[in-house]
Amino acid sequence: QVHLVESGGGLVQPGGSLRLSCVVSGGRFSVYTMKWYRQAPGNQRELVAAISRLGSTSVADSVKGRFTISRDNVKNTLYLQMNSVKPEDTAVYYCNAVLQDASSWGQGTQVTVSS
Repeated sequence: QVHLVESGGGLVQPGGSLRLSCVVSGGRFSVYTMKWYRQAPGNQRELVAAISRLGSTSVADSVKGRFTISRDNVKNTLYLQMNSVKPEDTAVYYCNAVLQDASSWGQGTQVTVSS
């Protein structure tokens, strides 16, 4: 059973930076496609960024140029570097591990962008 634990969320001012982490255990981290999703109150969960097992990345247009996804296959950890954050980035951020038809989720970490 794959277990995902996010951390790094908190309160940040507009224009600031934050780095989220997701530690994966119980599986071979290197074979998973890893993704970050977010969900704001009243909204559907949306895909923020993804990284393949080979390191190819993609990010949503809403965060392009501000957020960067990366992974460390030695530390079994997924990252999301968030720069120049905006109030509309406020949401619970979730880590997702995908392998073929199987998908596992973390419990989420709250990010609040406010002055």
